[in-house]
Amino acid sequence: MLEAAWLIAGIGLVAGLVVGSFLNVVIHRLPLIMEREWRRECTELTGTEPPADEEPLTLSRPGSHCPHCKTPIRPWHNIPVVGYLWLRGRCAACGTRISIRYPLVELLTGLMTAAVAWQFGLTWEGLAAALFTWSLIALAGIDLDHQILPDRITLPLAWLGLLLSVWGFFATPTAAIIGAVAGYLSLWLVFQAFRLATGKEGMGFGDFKLLAVFGAWFGWQLLPQIVIVSSVVGAVTGILMITVGRHRRSQPIPFGPFLAVAGWIALMWGDEINQLYLGLTGLG
Repeated sequence: MLEAAWLIAGIGLVAGLVVGSFLNVVIHRLPLIMEREWRRECTELTGTEPPADEEPLTLSRPGSHCPHCKTPIRPWHNIPVVGYLWLRGRCAACGTRISIRYPLVELLTGLMTAAVAWQFGLTWEGLAAALFTWSLIALAGIDLDHQILPDRITLPLAWLGLLLSVWGFFATPTAAIIGAVAGYLSLWLVFQAFRLATGKEGMGFGDFKLLAVFGAWFGWQLLPQIVIVSSVVGAVTGILMITVGRHRRSQPIPFGPFLAVAGWIALMWGDEINQLYLGLTGLG
């Protein structure tokens, strides 16, 4: 049985490395695609001239290429992690340094997918958990770069969580519906209270939707845990970044990545953490 578990985890690792390469594309291109669509919509509303013809941009076109010299990346140079090491982190054509984030996203996706495969096995629940994990990685990367959590990812993810509850995946339908509503409204109320008290917006609507996603997937019972974990991780990270001089106090820090971390922890060990807390407090 242990050998089978390791084999399943290995399959998850390889699949995650491949998906991680695609997630790098999503993180980089999806905000650009959305920006182009916003610009086109603005020109239609204002009646101004549309932007000059641009090269078509989708998640699949154009093919992978160096952003500096535009040289297409050869397939064997595009092997997750291995290609980066082979090229020593530089473009094969022009020698421009390639961001270390690309192999890190691939490696992170591989390791997290392996953990999901170990935990859930080769099951429908495991496939759903892998899709959830990949979505969180993409959302966290986009939020770090652009401070947005695209509806194109959060809304389908919320609907998928509600649909999975019909078959009893992760939560019952009642808990999932209440969780989705409670997840959205809880942060929305905090947002409104903060705005009334300070006149500033403390977070974006994408954060509300992401917490609604967690409520839809795991039910309302795990929402307090997710809020607490994300707040603690965010506070500690923010203090460390300010202390080492990597961040100014007035500069906003996206909350989405911390929610994503807490949501993934809830996916993997949420029930156990809740049971441990209830046991320690004598409420279980």
